[in-house]
Amino acid sequence: MKPTIKDLMSLLETIAPSNISEEWDNPGLQVGSLTQGIDKIMLSLDPTVEAVREAARKKAQVLLAHHPLLFKPVSCLDLDKYPGNVIHESLNGGVSIIAVHTNLDGAADGINHILAELLSLGDAEPLQRIPQYPAGGLGRLGFLDEHMAVDVLAEKLKTMLSAEKVRIIGSTDSPARRIAVMGGAGGSMIWKASEMGADVFITGDVTYHQALEAKALGLIVIDAGHFCTERTAFIHFADKLKHLFQQARFAVEVEVYRGERDPFLYK
Repeated sequence: MKPTIKDLMSLLETIAPSNISEEWDNPGLQVGSLTQGIDKIMLSLDPTVEAVREAARKKAQVLLAHHPLLFKPVSCLDLDKYPGNVIHESLNGGVSIIAVHTNLDGAADGINHILAELLSLGDAEPLQRIPQYPAGGLGRLGFLDEHMAVDVLAEKLKTMLSAEKVRIIGSTDSPARRIAVMGGAGGSMIWKASEMGADVFITGDVTYHQALEAKALGLIVIDAGHFCTERTAFIHFADKLKHLFQQARFAVEVEVYRGERDPFLYK
């Protein structure tokens, strides 16, 4: 069966319900038509001009991104500037753009569940529950099979996430077993991770003042970067999506955009 974008949106809703997204977020269809038929989609963490061009080159009808292209109404569509240039490229290339963002972060089998799986965390549970969605929640909290020194855990993370560097707040030789994880920018959850008894909190985009908060709480934090924590999990989400398409008998090919890079350079 060749589905339409409307069919794809309905399937995504069963995985990552839009009603669990944050109030400031804007997941869903960003550019395109619900009636468009699809037989190939490309996944990219960000809906960039380069990602849209690659999707068009590979004859994908949809770019499924984690981060939305549009967060607020656009009062002027300048085709030479972001986001107008992305929209222009999308329409020219016949590539619709869909985003699954904080609704995928909090989903039962979403970004944070995948990170917990990659870390082999036992008895993993949400770091913070979503009242209207008992199946999932924000972040995950679980146990390593055995205690691991923080510096060893950091090296494991660098390999797992293809991260060039990580930042650590706290002692690097402390033994850790109870691990909290939240993909993307999770600095605001430092207090929650400490309250839940985590030895280490793994996340990205920790600010200076959030680092001071962690230090004051005695919580070790590993900042592995926004890009690396989310992109790794999103690539694995592509495999879950393939399985769901097979179950739904959707004849859709799934490909990951491999040209994406962390916008930060490390020297």
